[in-house]
Amino acid sequence: MIELLEEELRSFSRQSSKGNQLKGCKDGKWYKADYAGYEGLSEYVISALLTKSSLTEDEFVKYELTDIKYKDSVLKGVESNDFLHDDWQIVTLERLFKTRYGRGLNSIIYSIEDHTDRVRNLVEQVIRITGIEDFGQYIQKMFAIDAFFLNEDRHTHNIAVLMNGKGEYKKCPIFDNGAGLLSDTTLDYPLGKDPIVLMGTVQSKSVCQSFEEQLEIAERVYGNNIKFDFTKKDVEKTLKASDKYGSEVIDRVRDVIFEQMRKYSYLF
Repeated sequence: MIELLEEELRSFSRQSSKGNQLKGCKDGKWYKADYAGYEGLSEYVISALLTKSSLTEDEFVKYELTDIKYKDSVLKGVESNDFLHDDWQIVTLERLFKTRYGRGLNSIIYSIEDHTDRVRNLVEQVIRITGIEDFGQYIQKMFAIDAFFLNEDRHTHNIAVLMNGKGEYKKCPIFDNGAGLLSDTTLDYPLGKDPIVLMGTVQSKSVCQSFEEQLEIAERVYGNNIKFDFTKKDVEKTLKASDKYGSEVIDRVRDVIFEQMRKYSYLF
């Protein structure tokens, strides 16, 4: 368990559309508490399974389960290492575009009618601003992860690059997967409902409302740049370490992942 003090809490402009989790930084680690359901479990499970993929360890943030004490409350949550070193900082694409063009990326994207053109414009403008030539491949990986794990909160505040004091840019590790796996049990995906039915209601927030469509576009334009290598046994092992969330939650997460493994078998 970690105790966070008032002065150790942090807030960001890259807020979730679902609200603000309790977040804090202490001794070189970041902490996030569950807010609307089991966000911490989602972060933990997704990052654990991504270790069994073609991604390198610096391409995504690894989360571990922990309990977070704040004042008189003890909350479930996760911790992760601070990946910002020296003078590097996170710059969301929303902020990047607003600084360069005077308009946020979200308004730019949704002023373009064709969805393929939205993806191309996003990638081409990021490359023009940052010089990150393989940003299209990066976006395809992100869209594949979001589609598979049903991360419904990948809006333009949750896609970012890193920038240092010299104005140099590099790719940001993929972070903030807590809205995946139907984790919002408070509002949209209450426990007790059929998870397969609920899965059909989840919508993406990146370039369109369809996970399948935005992934298909990214694969068609930039290729398939990610492969998963986990098995059902790996999923079971990961969930066994998460049993403090209770059997109802664990069973639902298992059902979601197994269904996605069937649906996206070509990613394995």
